[in-house]
Order: sequence, then C-alpha cells, then structure tokens
Amino acid sequence: MPKVVYVEDAGQEHPIEATVGESVMATAVKNGVPGIIGECGGNASCGTCHVWVRAEFTKLVGEPNDLEEDLLEMAVTDRREGSRLSCQISVSPELDGLTVDVPPQQP
Repeated sequence: MPKVVYVEDAGQEHPIEATVGESVMATAVKNGVPGIIGECGGNASCGTCHVWVRAEFTKLVGEPNDLEEDLLEMAVTDRREGSRLSCQISVSPELDGLTVDVPPQQP
C-alpha cells in the first residue's frame, strides 16, 4: 500500500497507508488528519481539503483541472506553488511517499 505523509503547519507528520484509487482527501478524513475537512465529501465544490504538494511530487500528481483551478483561485487563502485540492488527487502506487503540507486553516 502506498504511504501518504500529511504535515501539519507545526511540523507534525501523519504518515498514512493509503488505498490505491482513494483520494488523498478521503484517506486523510478516514484517518483523522487535522486540517483536512473535506466538507463537500470530495465533490470539488468547497476547497476545504487544500494542500501544498511538495515539489518532488508536483509532476506526479499533475496540474489542477479547470474546476479545481477556479476553486483554488476563489476559496484558498494562501495559494502557493503545488496548491491542490486533495480530493482531486487519486492515490496510486507511483505516489508512494507523497508528502503534502496542510495549511494552518482551511477557507
């Protein structure tokens, strides 16, 4: 099983064994990762699962689609390089070790 590492603003890491095909958001919510809310349940309509994908993984997760891009522009207070909605990232074996930083607060 691939591992996803969620890093809180204070630096605490939450390494989670993830299920292939599940979203990075669903994995976080199921495992109680602080800061990932997923208010819309993964329907890409709220922006409360925003993460910053670490640079070494940005090409592997790909670019946001148009809908995600709009949500990131409207809903995210601190958009950075690597900003993604974690509900739009599907766990795959290639993403083993994926590390994402969780913003200190979601919109």
